[in-house]
Amino acid sequence: MARVLGRSLFFAVLLAFFSPARADPLLMFLVGMAKEIASIPAAATVPDRAAGVDTYPGTSVEPAGLKRLINESFTYLSVAQRNEIFEALNAELVKPGNVTVSAPLIETFAARAYQIRAAQQQLEKLSQREMQVLATDFEKEVKLLSEEDVAQLRQALEKNLLPVPSDLSRLLLAALG
Repeated sequence: MARVLGRSLFFAVLLAFFSPARADPLLMFLVGMAKEIASIPAAATVPDRAAGVDTYPGTSVEPAGLKRLINESFTYLSVAQRNEIFEALNAELVKPGNVTVSAPLIETFAARAYQIRAAQQQLEKLSQREMQVLATDFEKEVKLLSEEDVAQLRQALEKNLLPVPSDLSRLLLAALG
């Protein structure tokens, strides 16, 4: 699931910021981060210690605050999917060996969550004409992808794993053929 979500984030970033003239370093950084997220295996369970944690070790962040960030930033995902994200991240943050990386991990995750939320809001504001133009450009770009990537993209769109309005999602699925 983490791999699908990671790839979904990759395509969400591409969709939200797509423009041939916008191949800037920030976009390339975001794409790189999305690929890294896709390679992280999902956590199997949450350690028992998580229930008693007031703040994550080495930070002032409470689990409830992280859960709220996930719920507010990934509204397009189901409750179960948002819980899965929280449980995987929470499991890493409560590990004693991760104390030194907890703060940077939370900071990086929060930045990406805000970017995903901003992308979702930007896409929701598109007019029907702008969505059609985006879908047409998307169709051209998809031809450069491997069959495996196209299949994963189709699956992500069909399962509503991208922060894409339903109208745009239908246009993008149609563009996939």
